[in-house]
Amino acid sequence: MTEPVSPADAAASRSSLLTTAIWVVIGALIAAALVCVVWVLFGSQNGLVGRAFLTILLLIAFAAVAIMDVRLAARRPVWFALTSMAVWIVTLLIGAFMIWMPGSDLSLVGRVVSFLLIVLILQLAVLHVRLYWRAHERRPTTFTTIVAYVTIALVAVLAIMLVLPLMLHEWVDFHDLYWRFVVAVTILAALGTALVPLVNMLFIPRPPRAPKPLPWPTYADGRTPLPVMPDGQPDWQAYYTGRPTYAQPVPPLPAPHPVGYPTQPPTPPAPPIPPAS
Repeated sequence: MTEPVSPADAAASRSSLLTTAIWVVIGALIAAALVCVVWVLFGSQNGLVGRAFLTILLLIAFAAVAIMDVRLAARRPVWFALTSMAVWIVTLLIGAFMIWMPGSDLSLVGRVVSFLLIVLILQLAVLHVRLYWRAHERRPTTFTTIVAYVTIALVAVLAIMLVLPLMLHEWVDFHDLYWRFVVAVTILAALGTALVPLVNMLFIPRPPRAPKPLPWPTYADGRTPLPVMPDGQPDWQAYYTGRPTYAQPVPPLPAPHPVGYPTQPPTPPAPPIPPAS
């Protein structure tokens, strides 16, 4: 049998994983900067200033996003924090690739737009996985677990298949068959996304609603409530006669406070007189 993990050990493991992820982010940032420096030194001179400016913006944006992810990691599951950082690292490498690949200044503007779409697609995929897995955790079963893993894999494949044309459309011609596969994967991913919430709605018991208390009946004026019978039911006869069928108990009045002069404190008893000698 496996031994239970103490909260201190779990916190230490979480901290170690996040520390490793931060170092990986730092390494990716340094590697991307060095690769860009090599392209600056040995690449073509076409659009060098614009590419260098975009590279600086990319590195600054990546550093800001990495800091934000680290701050939010304490409130996220470990797997999601690591996934988010990995996606941002891949986004950084894609951005560096699209900036420094040969092309004209006009194509560079188109690459910026394509890169923004890539960022949007990847972040939507990460958000989908997070919300979808949270829905799966409401009532995990063997069926929903299998569907969840397959759907997450399909979403990852779909994101990759959408990113590749945006990144490589200048050099690779994507035929009609490729887009047929994209549509097929999209349909399967949408099916898996809909299955888990539907299964949850079928099998998660809903708490019963408390019945609303019925309003107490009143006289014809609509304001004065009917008297109460000894068995706790409304006195319907009083509705027609206008007077209670049974005498209603009169609540006792509070005892009045005595009014008068304040009493003097009792006189202490006199000390005993000693006998005469």
